[in-house]
Formats: sequence, structure tokens, C-alpha cells
Amino acid sequence: MNTAQAQLGAVLAAGGPELARLLERTEARLTEVADKGGPALARHATGTLSAGGKRLRPILVFLCADGDGRERLVAAAAAVELLHMATLVHDDVLDRAPLRRGRPTVFAEGGRLAATATGDLLFSRAFAELAATESEDAVRALSAASSALAGGELMQREDAWSEDVTPERYLERCRLKTASLFDAACRLGALFGGRPELAAALGCFGERVGLAFQMLDDVLDVAGPAERTGKPRGADLLDGTVTLPLILARDRDPGLRRLDPSLDRDGAAVLCDRIAATGALDEAREQALRHVAEAKASLAGLELPEARQRALELVADGVVERYA
Repeated sequence: MNTAQAQLGAVLAAGGPELARLLERTEARLTEVADKGGPALARHATGTLSAGGKRLRPILVFLCADGDGRERLVAAAAAVELLHMATLVHDDVLDRAPLRRGRPTVFAEGGRLAATATGDLLFSRAFAELAATESEDAVRALSAASSALAGGELMQREDAWSEDVTPERYLERCRLKTASLFDAACRLGALFGGRPELAAALGCFGERVGLAFQMLDDVLDVAGPAERTGKPRGADLLDGTVTLPLILARDRDPGLRRLDPSLDRDGAAVLCDRIAATGALDEAREQALRHVAEAKASLAGLELPEARQRALELVADGVVERYA
């Protein structure tokens, strides 16, 4: 059993048998949704949804809930996962990515039109799932996350190949592009789980976990290896995405300031080694760890059931274990 599997097992154990049952129901709902797009799109949607992943966002929905409304919780969990998957498919179109989690992307297998349509299907079904709950607050929460995701993607495109991205701008991009959906997952759990008064506080927990998740993902992109990340080492460098390790390394190695658009995989690997040699990876990891610590500290005083609080803390720790 690898570290990620062990950490997920610990979360499931802390969450109790009900968490496992809810996740099984969510998987069934996702399969059902994927089958609704017609044979061609269904094949791509099913492949996308079955390509791996720990269902971290649905887990957050369930762990932030404490009460009735199980059917609506499953709808909310499916909605956040569908939106997440839609963004991955669309990202692969923009990046012309051949692999995702070590498997061919929809873009690689079906082309731009098929991938765009698959992402659109997943996106539309996410809101259809949530609309069925008849909760305006829930739809509003997911809509805010969707808008933030789009804003973060635009910001990332604007910053491509730039020499002037600051740590503050990078952090705001992470908040929009990644942490906003973690925030929404936690809010939805509180709204549908009988604790609406905790939606904002739990959303803040989710945002901090999401920030750490993205920061450590960017560390992994430089540290590799490809068999662990499912993509070439330095994939962000290859498409001009300026992440925290590069930003920090530039202060120590001015020769890293300019990214060359003609960079190939071998050149990206060399740049990764140079970034690592500056110590920037350790500094980026330390910054991510601070967000994890803040996330766990924010749970104090919320009067969550002890088992749920422990499970949420394990989720936050699992973000770190993913890097270790």
C-alpha cells in the first residue's frame, strides 16, 4: 500500500462506515451521470471519471456534514467532483496535454472537439445535480467557485512565460483556480449536513487545504518523478506556467528569470534540477505546511464531532503526505 492509499484509509476509518457508504453512492451517481451524454461522450466522460483520484472534494462534503439530508449530500458531492473533472478536461485542451494521471487524456484520444464537449457535459451535469436540491445557497456557492476557477485560469494564461509574477499574485491564482472548489465543497457539506452556521468557517478550512494542495502539487511538478505524477517532470515549465518554486528560485538564480517557449522535455528537466539546487522546493513546502497548520487550527472551537474533526485533520495531513 502506498502513502496516499494509507492516508485515504485513515480518513475513511476516522469518518466511519457512513463515509464509505456515501462515497459508494457518489461513485454510482457519477457513473449514472456519465451515461447520459450519448454513446460517444459517455465513453469519454466515463473514462475521465474512472481515471483515478481520491475523491478528495466529495470526502470534504461529507466530513463537513453532521445531520440528515443524505440524498442532497450525495448530489452535492457528485456536483463538486463533476465540476472538478470538467476543469481538468478543459485544462488538457488548453495545454494540449497527452497524459493525465498516467493515462491518455480525452484530448489525446478524441481530439479538441470531443474533449471540449466532454468537459461541457460534465460542467452542465454538475449544476443539474445541484439544481435538483432546490437550494439557492448551494447553487450560489458552486457558481462562485466556478467563476473563481475561470478567473484563475485566465490569470494563469496572462502570467504564462512572465518574468514578473510575484508570490502574492501566485497565491491569489491558487486561491481562485484550486482552493475555491475546496471552499465550496466544505460549504456544501455544512449547508446540507445540518450545520449551515458553520459554512463560512468550514469554507475557510477548505480554502487553506486547497492552497496547500496546489502549492505542493507545483512542488511535485518540479521534483517528480513522472511515474508518480502521471505527467512529464517540469510540465508547468513546458507550458510557461510560473509557479512558486520557480518564483522563489529566481531570487537565488537570476539565470532562471526567463523561460524559453522553445523549451523541450530535456531542457525542462535541467531547469527542474536548477530550481531544486536553489533550495526553493523546501521553502515552498514550508509555506504550504503553514497553510495546513492554519487549516487544522481553524477547526478549534467549531464544536464538530470528535471523529469528524479528526478525519478533517487527516485530510489536511494527507495533502502533505502526498508530497512526502
